[in-house]
Amino acid sequence: MVTANRGGQHGMHGFIAEIAEVGISNARRQILGQEPVLQRVNDNGPVDLMRCGVEIQQKFVAAGGRFSLGAIIEHLQKYPYYVQNGGKYQIPSDHFEVIQKLYSMPPEEAGKLLSRSDDGPSFRDWQRIDAFFKEGSMDIDSLEPSKLKYHEVQRDVYESTVAAEENSLLSTDQSLRDNAYQKSLPNLQEGTTATLAAAMVEGGTAFVLAVGAKRRKGKQLREFSQQDWLDIAGETGFSFVKGGVRGCSIYALTNFTATSAAVASSVITAAFGIAEQANKLRRGEIDELEFIENSELVSLEAAVSALSSFVGQALIPVPVLGAVVGNTVGTVMYKAVALSLSKREAELIERYLGEQRVLEEQLAVEYREIMEKLDQGLSDYFGLLERAFSLDVHVALFGSIVLAREFGVAAAEILDSEGQIHAYFLG
Repeated sequence: MVTANRGGQHGMHGFIAEIAEVGISNARRQILGQEPVLQRVNDNGPVDLMRCGVEIQQKFVAAGGRFSLGAIIEHLQKYPYYVQNGGKYQIPSDHFEVIQKLYSMPPEEAGKLLSRSDDGPSFRDWQRIDAFFKEGSMDIDSLEPSKLKYHEVQRDVYESTVAAEENSLLSTDQSLRDNAYQKSLPNLQEGTTATLAAAMVEGGTAFVLAVGAKRRKGKQLREFSQQDWLDIAGETGFSFVKGGVRGCSIYALTNFTATSAAVASSVITAAFGIAEQANKLRRGEIDELEFIENSELVSLEAAVSALSSFVGQALIPVPVLGAVVGNTVGTVMYKAVALSLSKREAELIERYLGEQRVLEEQLAVEYREIMEKLDQGLSDYFGLLERAFSLDVHVALFGSIVLAREFGVAAAEILDSEGQIHAYFLG
């Protein structure tokens, strides 16, 4: 538009204003996460812009000192039903401010306050605006301000206007990011809410399950004894506390460390499970081997749960999958509850973890050896195939003989001489 000198030297800024209005308006909405709604029509018709079905004619005219109203009068004469059909007129924001101010000013006040000089709005300006709206073709509600002032879209200024708007948008974006970051920071209130919510959910679930368990035994609610209610209260209270600890721990892990919610939940679940096994070991209900086995199962579930959240994001080499999972299990067991275990239990888990690491190293060595043998075997195999299917008949004959021997074909069945070949095909 500008390079083509569209609109001439005096009208070019009108086309600049249309493009700038669309770009700036939509950019300001998008920086706030909203959909762009303004479109440029660009067909030299009665409408310049469209916004959600509303027709907008833009007028950026300073000639005659009528704040773009003279251009609106000409447009209304050409399209008399434009406003009646819901159309809007958009003018420079500085023009709109003056019109709005003078429109709301009573005649007596205008006569006293407005200067009759060229410095600022004059009484003559007030008279023109008053006459325009008294004529009745349109009211002030059919006017709206542009995002831009008249001088901001002139040919020699618009580039600096766009640059300033770009800087403003970048500043707004940074401010929004900073505010979002501040709101996302962990705080005591959110931590308390997460703790209470988790406690209520787990405690409520335990209450329902405890009542359901006793109902399945054939008891009606009215038949519950005092001991029944004490049992239910005990289970509910324990689960309430456990849920609170779980919620608080998950909130802390996800907000203060680089831990996802899935992994945090798995670690906390493993911690509870291993702590329970530790209590059984202390009470003599299980021995050391059972403690390790049960803890391994608990941690395996936690490890699988955590790893499943990364499915599709990482490839796990199948030959060493056992070592990877085993090491993960040992790590979860050791780190999840190391502080809560006695020296005996911690030593058991630490020893288990060491064994898993040794196993991982052994399997890694074996895996590399197997892959090297496989690579060599495939190389030899492809070499045999290349010779067996060579275009050179003599090479192919010798290659097929070697290939047959490699696949275990009996020597008596291999045609390895011209005599045998003639006897087989011509005999």
